[in-house]
Amino acid sequence: MPITTTVITGATSGIGKETAMALAKKDHAIYLLVRDTERGEALKQEIATATKNRNIYVVHCDLADLESVRNAAGILKSSLLGINVLINNAGGIFDERLESKDGFEMTFAVNHLGHFLLVQSLLPILEKGQARIINISSEAHRMAKPNFNDLQWVKRPYSSWKAYGTAKLFNIYFTRSLALKYGPKGISAFALHPGMVNTGFGAGLTGFGKTLMWLARPFMISAETGALTSVYLASAARIDTKSGKYFKNRHPAGTSAAATNEVGRDRLWELSMELIEPFLA
Repeated sequence: MPITTTVITGATSGIGKETAMALAKKDHAIYLLVRDTERGEALKQEIATATKNRNIYVVHCDLADLESVRNAAGILKSSLLGINVLINNAGGIFDERLESKDGFEMTFAVNHLGHFLLVQSLLPILEKGQARIINISSEAHRMAKPNFNDLQWVKRPYSSWKAYGTAKLFNIYFTRSLALKYGPKGISAFALHPGMVNTGFGAGLTGFGKTLMWLARPFMISAETGALTSVYLASAARIDTKSGKYFKNRHPAGTSAAATNEVGRDRLWELSMELIEPFLA
């Protein structure tokens, strides 16, 4: 049986780490796209020791630096004939408005735009691998009120949770666009809510955000449990007919009304393509 080649962003902790570990146990060849390569190498050794899987590789990729994303995609394209699974797992929430190296609002850059460029840059080998693209979204998408005239949060007061919710809505838009545009080329795409997971997520929050996370902690699930839907979507047979859908607990689930907005979905694609255009050459 051919080895399944899986690429995961943000795999050095939390559900990303548990997803990588679980898929390594299923004999996937795992490419860890990480910002901190020292932590990535440590995880590689941990996975190899735990699973006896030696097909674990580390590639530097900082989603807040589009040049880094382009370089990571170049390494993968020179190393692989095809990718079977791409899990866009990395993400984050920020207590104040920060900017990426390229001048984009950090929540938008890390949760959406970096992954958008990664997919566009990897399209040739995603097509060859008949890939499943899995985007980690969240029920936080329900609080989103996207403003396409101010994607970078410069014209209105910054809200960490609204910015995060908007980025998670964009993950769903992106998923549905991928399913529509690239489904005929053999690519399928899925979005998912992993659950309220007890990880380091939101560790940098202060004030109300910190209090909210503290109140929620007793109800949170483990990272291993939070990874179950990602692992399911990466490994289950015959789910391509559900491409474009949003999953919870390994089953398709409903979304907010805003997530079904085709105008917003298409506008996000158009603006994202404009923003990454300088990095596609």
